[in-house]
Amino acid sequence: MSFRIGSGIDFHQFAEGRDLWIGGVKIPHHKGAIGHSDADVLLHAICDALLGALSLGDIGFHFPNNDDRFKDIDSKILLQKCMELIKEKGYKVVNIDSTLCLREPKIKPYVPDMRQAIAGIVELTVDDVSIKATTTEEMGAIGREEGLMAMATVLLQKP
Repeated sequence: MSFRIGSGIDFHQFAEGRDLWIGGVKIPHHKGAIGHSDADVLLHAICDALLGALSLGDIGFHFPNNDDRFKDIDSKILLQKCMELIKEKGYKVVNIDSTLCLREPKIKPYVPDMRQAIAGIVELTVDDVSIKATTTEEMGAIGREEGLMAMATVLLQKP
């Protein structure tokens, strides 16, 4: 049996007039994240963690931000494509642990839906998908509500 661990991190700026997608869930907020895709910071961090676990590059390598095929794409599709690469290498996801860093909006009410969305794509139970949140205690760009960040760690197993 072979195990691999990967970590991912992603940042996005906030802007008026954009939808806010986090963990595959649209969250009501007066600002959304800026990005070439839907800018789902959590799914992007998970994608990078999956790809990194098997030394497959990063999300920018597979889905470049100058490629119109990925313009405004739903990041759940990007996560599905990353999972296809993981499966091709004979691995499966054991669990995901993630942390969101943002001041507003408060995401606690949306975490169950995020866990469900992610679990469905990566073929896990919701008990195997952890999503935590923290603030920067009003420090820095995140504390000023200029953006948000997500970190993710994944464990892969090859039976």
